[in-house]
Amino acid sequence: MKRWLLVLGMITCILGVSACGSKQEEVGPAWTDMIEEEAIYYGEQVFQNLREICSGNYENEKAQIAKADAVSASAFSSWDSAQEDIGEFVEISEENAQINDDGFVVNLKVKGTIHDANIEIIFDDEMMLTSMSTNVIYSFGELMAKAAMNTLLGMGTVFVVLILISLIISCFTFIPKIQASFTKKSQQPQQPVAAPAPAAVAAVEEEETDDLELVAVIAAAIAASQGAASTDGFVVRSIRKRRTF
Repeated sequence: MKRWLLVLGMITCILGVSACGSKQEEVGPAWTDMIEEEAIYYGEQVFQNLREICSGNYENEKAQIAKADAVSASAFSSWDSAQEDIGEFVEISEENAQINDDGFVVNLKVKGTIHDANIEIIFDDEMMLTSMSTNVIYSFGELMAKAAMNTLLGMGTVFVVLILISLIISCFTFIPKIQASFTKKSQQPQQPVAAPAPAAVAAVEEEETDDLELVAVIAAAIAASQGAASTDGFVVRSIRKRRTF
């Protein structure tokens, strides 16, 4: 029940300000001060309801409101993204309203445990909420540190990309050499490899022929020394070489 009352209260604060527009036309310039006070009041109510919905267990209600209203969805997103830097909400330290022909703007300065923030709530000429943003207030040192970090990241990224490009360009010099080596290999004719087996067989046959001739000579010499007419009765079984000193 409390959740729906909170949601209805936020919707009422957003839509209920429209009654002030008609009062301004009826009463005239004397209503200006009262309009500023009521604008600040309604601005505070809208902010408090938004903070309660974002910080409480109202995820379903938050999703329904964000789905039905784009302005509320943007307000939720802005507050959620700044919540980590703000920390816990303490109080509203300053507040003011600026009225013009197009509507009015409510500025609330929120004090947090980590950083303060400016809440800007804009209403149109029909007293309808058109925008709500949260801007965290950083110190000068924090702003300079963020600027230096952004500069360092940007320049570092540029230098890394340039180094990669230079490495890629330097590799282009090796591409023609690699292509030429592959082309040269493909153009060279394949030379047939001589088979070693026939040569070995020829050497064995030549050695056997030399041994047969030697045997025939030795047999003829023995036959001549014995006074035989032929070498048919002689058989040479082995030939040994004698060492000479």
